[in-house]
Amino acid sequence: MNYLVELIGVSKSFGAYEVLKNVNFNVRPGEVHALLGENGAGKSTLIKIIAGVHEPSSGEIRVEGKLESFASPKEACNCGIATVYQEMLLFPELTVTENIYLGHAPRLAWGGLDWERMKRQARALLDSLDSHDLDEDAVVGTLSVANRQRVEIAKALSQDAKIVVMDEPTAALAETDVERLLMVVRRLRERGVGVIYVSHRMPEIFAIADRVTVLRDGSHIGTRAISEVNQEMLVSMMVGRSIEQLFPKVAADLGPAVLEVRNVSYHQRVQNVSLQLRAGEILGIAGLVGSGRTELALTLFGITPASEGQILVDGRHEVIDTPRRARDLGIAYIPEDRGLQGLIRPQTIRENIAHAILDRIARASFVDRSKERTLAAQAISQFSIKARGPEQTAGTLSGGNQQKVVIAKWLGTTPKILIMDEPTRGIDVGAKSEIYALMSKLAQQGMAIIMISSELPEVLGMSDRILVMSDGRMVAELTREEATLESIGAAMTRGKHQVEAGQ
Repeated sequence: MNYLVELIGVSKSFGAYEVLKNVNFNVRPGEVHALLGENGAGKSTLIKIIAGVHEPSSGEIRVEGKLESFASPKEACNCGIATVYQEMLLFPELTVTENIYLGHAPRLAWGGLDWERMKRQARALLDSLDSHDLDEDAVVGTLSVANRQRVEIAKALSQDAKIVVMDEPTAALAETDVERLLMVVRRLRERGVGVIYVSHRMPEIFAIADRVTVLRDGSHIGTRAISEVNQEMLVSMMVGRSIEQLFPKVAADLGPAVLEVRNVSYHQRVQNVSLQLRAGEILGIAGLVGSGRTELALTLFGITPASEGQILVDGRHEVIDTPRRARDLGIAYIPEDRGLQGLIRPQTIRENIAHAILDRIARASFVDRSKERTLAAQAISQFSIKARGPEQTAGTLSGGNQQKVVIAKWLGTTPKILIMDEPTRGIDVGAKSEIYALMSKLAQQGMAIIMISSELPEVLGMSDRILVMSDGRMVAELTREEATLESIGAAMTRGKHQVEAGQ
């Protein structure tokens, strides 16, 4: 069999910590090969070995049958391997064309940059990806996440990539952008490019993949044609057990109202919103992208203080004008973007866990490192964080384990109100189930939870009550019994049309 890239018996260890164990993996020309596994299964390490970021401790890498050894990403790139990471590596102040050809721009005979040829080639690349609407002269920093992703793919093709590795490419995309990305992936397949597609979203895997490989705890569990498996089989392969109920929602006894929002606005982003949240309740907030869900969370947490209206905590009117004030009132916020807002990735787990309570574990200007280490060790144990220890850098953890660090950090403030914005975005089904179980446990203990999510099955599965937002307004309230995919979807679109009509 002619493989574009083949890994044979590849293992990788970091010190005594074995991340990959004798893994075999290959990609054929014109194939989309999905790579699945729980967070910490070894997926990121495997694709970084293919991309030249890490060298294997043992085993072979063959590209089109030839034995290769990559000491850097540039060497992998020279062999036709390009990687589109979840955290895109583009320069926001440069144009689309400049980003595509950065480091390998065409030149004139005398050595200067051939701008005309560069723009022409960039335009042709974008058109080949059905990106006719994307201006090659646009500054990348002004583009949406979806358009930046298309620039990354064009950049990969500009380097004559035979293999494109896509790491969670749809994690931050809206549904319409997801379908457009899948069309681009199909175009790559038609051109004979081999695509390694890493995603936790099962519908995408079945829509786009030709084969699927599952890793668990660093070991190769199996490779199957997508036609030979179903979702239940893949989940069982990933977690080593069947998940009878993905949403382990347990009804909790609801207590008194701990948070009341009365006609709160933040300029045009949040408009005249009212809601009530009770102890032990999980309140789901649904809405299309741009509906004002995250903006409401930022207002409740004091990042963008309310310009109008009242917020009552335990029946008392409070002015929440800073995150510190929100924390002191018992409000915690787990943000939508864990990489940029939830963590300082170059710092250790120990340092990240302590961030929200530094003033509580410090004397004068000196932080109690012993308390930091104790808190981090307790969090690793309590939340089953797969890590080498408290001193591991947070940015080297898998997505699900990074999310657990963010949750542990904010639960360390002992909140009574927890706001979770996209709590399971970009993490695997096993880690999702763990977070859902934790939410149910916290609610049973009396914590009040606001869960903002784009995944409607998640909203339906975990919420006691569901609010729907559109264009900054609250447009519907549904009980758990009333809520269905259809009723929520209808409220989201009806609300948007009403706002547009000025109703």
